[in-house]
This record gives sequence, structure tokens and C-alpha cells, in this order.
Amino acid sequence: MRVVSTNDNPIAIAADALVLAKFSDVEWDDDSRAIDQAVGESLTRLVEYERLKGSVGELTTLPAPTGVQAKQIVVAGLGERAKCGATEIRRAFGAAAKSIASKACPRVVVVAPLLDNDQCESALVAMQVGCVGQDLHRAEKRLNAFDEIAWRGGDDAALYRAAILGQAVNLTRELVNEPANIVYPASFADRANQVATECGMEIEIWDQAKLEEEKCGSLLAVSRGSSQPPRLVILRWNGGEPGDAPLALVGKGVTFDSGGLSLKPSEGMKTMKCDMAGAATVLGAMSAISRLKSPTNVVAVMGLVENMVSGDSYKLGDVLTARSGKTIEVLNTDAEGRLVLADALNVVQDDKPSRIIDLATLTGACLVALGTEVAGLMANDDDWRQEVQDTAEACGEAAWPLPMFAAFGEQIKSQVADIKNIGEGRWGGSITAAKFLEEFVDDDIPWTHIDIAGPAFFDSAKPWIDAGGAGSFVRTLARIAKA
Repeated sequence: MRVVSTNDNPIAIAADALVLAKFSDVEWDDDSRAIDQAVGESLTRLVEYERLKGSVGELTTLPAPTGVQAKQIVVAGLGERAKCGATEIRRAFGAAAKSIASKACPRVVVVAPLLDNDQCESALVAMQVGCVGQDLHRAEKRLNAFDEIAWRGGDDAALYRAAILGQAVNLTRELVNEPANIVYPASFADRANQVATECGMEIEIWDQAKLEEEKCGSLLAVSRGSSQPPRLVILRWNGGEPGDAPLALVGKGVTFDSGGLSLKPSEGMKTMKCDMAGAATVLGAMSAISRLKSPTNVVAVMGLVENMVSGDSYKLGDVLTARSGKTIEVLNTDAEGRLVLADALNVVQDDKPSRIIDLATLTGACLVALGTEVAGLMANDDDWRQEVQDTAEACGEAAWPLPMFAAFGEQIKSQVADIKNIGEGRWGGSITAAKFLEEFVDDDIPWTHIDIAGPAFFDSAKPWIDAGGAGSFVRTLARIAKA
């Protein structure tokens, strides 16, 4: 999907769809006014009849308008200009793209001169996401990706960045949407190798023998019940000065989660192909970071396993020894993601990072606390957590902090090992999981954990995005690396 700039007269632009942006409290810009006059002031009349208000997410379509070359005009409402942030932009332009993509529309042109470069970036990422669905294996697509999005009078640098970010988000979404018979640890690692080659990154792939040599006993235990052998992928982007401590990204990559011997019910298992969304988010972000030549050294680690059931499955009551040497009592095999991350977090610290972010679809408790569209933030450093939260907000990706009180750490103390992999009962499950992860991070390294169990995967479609993988926090990670 190409993203380009055009300076052509919008009336004369040959396009399958022409998208106009409309604030509810701002008069039409010159380009939109010229289009309105060309179509006999149809837009003005719709405003007068209160059929076009410009409220957030409102779509108004003029099919087959006379007077312009475009086959249809779609007006995307943005609400009040002063209140229009990245979230409103994402929802408005994503909805416009999704609406248009219900039919094949190869070329779409956008007229939105009142938007600044950051808003332009958000809009174009949203359009690239909105026109791509989860129907990867349907003969007849429900959504038809555009061949080209042309932005009237766009800044070339902003358009280039938006194109890269949109492709990165869709890479993450594609990986999450693929079924587990296509994306499994070895195939994910192969895709990561392909991305690394295309984007100029260093890559290491640890197979089972290497993981055993490195004593990754926590990760290996989760993988034991599966016929698919585990992998651990390490990516490095050297965009900063040689010797500068890197930013570290860590992703949970459970390519399918049956729950192990703590078996999930069928309803709880149906979408568990998405349990590798943390690793997919990290890979998507690294593709953007490298292609955008971010001036930062970044190291990324993705732990990849299947959590399945067999005669060799790890069992309740087992005691595991993680790579760090810490022992873990297993009291629930469906609390497996933290076991994978325990070793991945230890591995990434070999590169002596300046800061760490990990991402994981870790706990259902986070959905109970924050709903399906907000990620949970937990950290050992308030300043670093606030920086991540502020960056996410600027990208229109909602995240909210949960308290890391010491009392939650008391709940994961074990009588037979150093720690256990679940807390006491159901309450505060997202926080006790984060306190478990904190045990594997050195105290002097700022670390933030993002629980993306809600926003990583939507069970049902939204007006601005299809159901399935959402690609949340790819933009946040890329912006942090840029900064």
C-alpha cells in the first residue's frame, strides 16, 4: 500500500474515493469549499439540514457526485478542533477507510489541510489499518486494502513515516491473526529472520539446544507439552552511538495457549492464537524502528513457545529453575506467560540496557480492571512509567497505571521455592503477575510492563478496525525509540 503526496486540484483528482476531514466547530477549508461548490453545494445543504455535523466518527457519503472526478466523497467527522487528539483522529480516519474498503477502491485521496504532521501521521496509520481485515484466508475479502493513499499537500517526511508505521502495525496484526498452525515458534522465528534481513538488523535465534545450554528452564518448561519446539529471538538495531546502552523491548510469544494441564475451556481457548501479541508487537515495532533509522540502540527479545498438553507437560507443584537461578513453584500452568518472560527478561539484560519495556497478553484480570481497550502499566520506576504512558497517549493508545505496592509481592512468596507463579486467589492478578516479572529485573534498570490483554485483540469489530489483532503499541514503541 503506497502513501504519497499530491498537489493536484482536488476537483480534478481521479480517485475511487475522496476523504474530507471536518471539524464540528470550524468552517470548511479552501479545498473542501471548492469541492462543495463543484458538487452544487451539497455539503453545505447537508450541514444546514443537520445531516452533517462533523462529530467524532460521523461519516457522510456522497456516492457518484457530479462535478468532481472522484467516484465518491466521504466526510470524516473529527469533533471540536481543540479536543481532537490522536484517539479521535484514529477512530475517524479508520472508520472512513473501513467504510470505503467494503468495496474495492484502489486509490483514495485525503483532503485535510487543517491537520498538522502528527495528526496526519495518525490519520494515515489509521487508514492503512482500517482497510485491512482479519480475513487472511477468505476467498472473498470483506475488506479490500487500498493500493494507494494520496494526501493532498502532505509533507513527504510525515507521509514516509506514516507509511512505515502503518505497515509495521499491519505486520503485527497479520501475525496475531494467523492461526496457530501457521504461526508457531519456528515459523515466527523464520518471519523475524526475514524482517531482520529486509530491515538491516542483527538477529540471533536460539533453538531448543541453545535454550538448554543457556539454562532457560522456565521457558523450556512451558514448551515441554508441545510437539513444536521453542525458540528465542534476539534482534538488535544499532542506530545510536557505539557503546551506548540500548533500549530493551521484550515480548511474550505464546503462539497458542491451551492452558496446559490447567486446561482452558473451549470458549477461553478459541482466541488463544493471539497470546503471542506481545512478541508480534515487538517485531512490528522493530521493523519500524529500523526502517525509520531511529537514532537509538535497541535490543529486542521474543520468547516463543506453545503451551500444550501431553505426557511431558509441566505439572502443578513442579519447581523450575529460571536462567537467573531463581526457583519457581508452579501452581497454575495457565500462568505460563510470566514463566516465558522470566527467562526473556534475563536474556535481554546481557546487553546491559538503559531501560526495559515488556509487553504481554498476560492476565484476564487486566481486562476486568481496565476493559478491552486500555492496557495496564506497571513499573519499578515511576518516571519511566510516566514517559511510556505519555507517549502512548500521544499515539492514541490508551494505557493506565496499576499500583505496584510491596504487599502484592508478598503474595508470590513460596514455601518450597523462591517464588510461585500465581498470587493468593483472584484479586489483583495483574499486579501479582507484574510483581513476579519484577523479580527478574535488576533493581537499577528502569522497567515498565505493559499488559496488553485487552487492546491487543478485539473479539468483535469496531467502526474503525476489524475484529482480531489490533497492533496496539507498535507506534508507542517506535516513538519512544525515536525520542
